[in-house]
Amino acid sequence: MSTANTKTRFAPSPTGFIHLGNVRTALFSALVAARDQGVFLLRIEDTDLARSLDEYTQALMADLQWLGMHWKEGPNAGGDAGPYHQSQRSAIYDRYYQTLEQQNLAYPCFCSEQQLSVSRKAMLAAGKPPRYAGTCARLTPEQVNVKCEQGIKPTLRFRVPDSGVVKFGDLVRGEQSFAAADIGDFIVRRADGTPAFFFCNAIDDSLMGVTQVLRGEDHLTNTPRQILILQSLGLRVPEYGHISMIVGADGAPLSKRTGSQSVRELRESGYFPLAVTNYLARLGHVYESNAFMPYSELAAAFDVKRLGRAPARHDPNQLLHWQREAVARATVEELWEWIGDTARTLVPSERKLDFIETVRPNMTFPADALHWAQVIFGGTLQLDQDAQTVIAHAGGSFFESAVAAYDAHPRDFKQLAEQVKNATGAKGKHLFHPLRVALTGVAHGPEMARILELLPPDQARSRLLHCTNR
Repeated sequence: MSTANTKTRFAPSPTGFIHLGNVRTALFSALVAARDQGVFLLRIEDTDLARSLDEYTQALMADLQWLGMHWKEGPNAGGDAGPYHQSQRSAIYDRYYQTLEQQNLAYPCFCSEQQLSVSRKAMLAAGKPPRYAGTCARLTPEQVNVKCEQGIKPTLRFRVPDSGVVKFGDLVRGEQSFAAADIGDFIVRRADGTPAFFFCNAIDDSLMGVTQVLRGEDHLTNTPRQILILQSLGLRVPEYGHISMIVGADGAPLSKRTGSQSVRELRESGYFPLAVTNYLARLGHVYESNAFMPYSELAAAFDVKRLGRAPARHDPNQLLHWQREAVARATVEELWEWIGDTARTLVPSERKLDFIETVRPNMTFPADALHWAQVIFGGTLQLDQDAQTVIAHAGGSFFESAVAAYDAHPRDFKQLAEQVKNATGAKGKHLFHPLRVALTGVAHGPEMARILELLPPDQARSRLLHCTNR
């Protein structure tokens, strides 16, 4: 399906900060809508009032916007199908509950959790799927009244047909078939009056005109239930696609313990949004090109048919790869803002361009920029034991020659190194390694020619001179 009428959605429950797994679902849905010039809708599924916090709602909206996912319908965007918080849609759900009850398609259930648990165990012991036994399915109105008068608050169960098959074409997994007899009557309204996920999620998708629902494969068995609800109410059924789960290095579902990070953590550590989207767009989805792409190109080349069915393995090294690609493509002004206030304070404003282009190949996060700002402009170096060993091995006379060479060529590292080589006979690693360590304190880093051009002259000379006494 690829038309301007495409409408996709992301429907999170605001019970915490969003992590890689659920933001990937949002991204896939947003890319489909952008590709088709359709609508990406955001709906807040906050019926769990005890756990749903406005703090999390505001955070997830900020995270989506940071990643470039701008919804056309939903909170702060408006739309004709609101309200877009489920906690504000109770009257809508009540109407459909009444319709189901009036048509004898739903009934009150007074079974306690203990009764249900015993029933499930008995079915499992008998080798049967654990479905509701239908204990309350045939209660008379009089029996219902008696239980209500006793103060027992019932749930509301949807009455599933005893026979037949629910079929649908999954956008990712192909044709799916579920026997109605294996599903069993399920709860659509809890005893406290709040709607069950099966119900409000399906009702809202249909009423809001969602045409494609992409969600995790853990929802696959929910889909036949939701199709039954919508069909019984004469509501339009969207297309469903169930994407693979993300697993960690150990093959277990990705969690905070196995390396999942919240989008907030990624942003605060200095990831670029396009690094995250380039990574996630390929996590379980294959592009013909493996080049770094702007958001518009990620959308244009996205194809649901290229979504894999096997679990997608989270690879932190791949995320780092895309981060480095983003750093390599960022403008000087973007990187100058990105490196943070502390690094900017150390770098003279007139050296901004030279500093950024010098250290760009050696930056992955703002902390790297701060390190090099301190190395180049931060005064006296604190040499670790390895650096001290390198300097001691080179010897004082080596650095006396280096000071003389610096005085002759204070901005030309090639000529400086050549003079030291001629004076000491040192070559290769034995020449360049001590010079780099003396001037920067570390064994690896940006090109020394560019470092020398940036180092304040008195500071560079002082560092070489300091090594003559070691």
